[in-house]
Amino acid sequence: MSLLKRLMERYQARARRRRVLREARLLLREARRGLRRYAHRISAGQAVLVRQAIARLSAALPGGDWDEMRQGLNALDKALDDYLPFARKSTFREYAESIGVAVLIALFLRAFVVEAFKIPSGSMIPTLQVGDHIFVNKFIYGVRVPWTDIKFGEHFRPPKRGEVIVFKYPNNPSIDFIKRIVAVAGDTVEMRDNQVWVNGKPVPRVHQNYDCHYHDIADENTGRWEERDCDAWQETVPGNQYVTYYDRNGPERSFYAHDQSPWHVPADAVFVMGDNRDNSHDSRFWGFVPYDLIKGKAMVTWFSIGEENPEDPPVVRWFHAVRGERMFKLIR
Repeated sequence: MSLLKRLMERYQARARRRRVLREARLLLREARRGLRRYAHRISAGQAVLVRQAIARLSAALPGGDWDEMRQGLNALDKALDDYLPFARKSTFREYAESIGVAVLIALFLRAFVVEAFKIPSGSMIPTLQVGDHIFVNKFIYGVRVPWTDIKFGEHFRPPKRGEVIVFKYPNNPSIDFIKRIVAVAGDTVEMRDNQVWVNGKPVPRVHQNYDCHYHDIADENTGRWEERDCDAWQETVPGNQYVTYYDRNGPERSFYAHDQSPWHVPADAVFVMGDNRDNSHDSRFWGFVPYDLIKGKAMVTWFSIGEENPEDPPVVRWFHAVRGERMFKLIR
């Protein structure tokens, strides 16, 4: 017998033993639970036979004789079929319970911990691309009661400058927006000639000397994409750095409050902007985001799909559009 064959047989024997051990433990748990709940529905003699079968299998675990373990497993399985058939779970019930538990866990996580979102527009390019699928931490700024705006513990971890957040659009709470926080409660903020100023000081930034261009959806109705030229600037805030885009050769713009003074961010609110600064509908146009409308902090891009090439065969068109390099990328 070759060495490889002996190794395979040894591996298969160990796998069988692990499977039998797992089945034995599950069967013991089922038998003890059934006897505890339904002993009153069987005779004393039948209960004794079930307990003897439990004891026999228990004695063979975990390192007992292999044959005795299998015989004990078969004996207990038969005793349950003979005396406690009504206590046994059907295959359908086991699957239903497993699926039910999985659904409940998923709903709990979605309601309180993590939720998935898809990026529909280019307002956060280059940090987030159209077609990125992201996970959002819903717990970090406080726990929200599902289907309400009631939150608990929101002051345990207030939002910080530079963080990317998902929130309900203040002018239409049925729509979710994603932007970057550029100012928090108590700050003053303004934009002078394409540079953000916070509390009377410019946010430090460095021009990125590379050929900057990106793809964005030009027409949402037709799904047509186009390439756009840009200027890239790396901004720095405490604890974070990120790149922002401006239209190449576009005019330098300034934004202020209605009285031409800096905005004063009120308590329990933030001022947000998109990283694609000349192509973002944000706080410069509609105001502040109250804490109560913040859903969570963007954490990671777990999947991304970009422009599909119409010349590709339909079968592979979707696969060619997947951006593998963006998967599992942390959002900064």
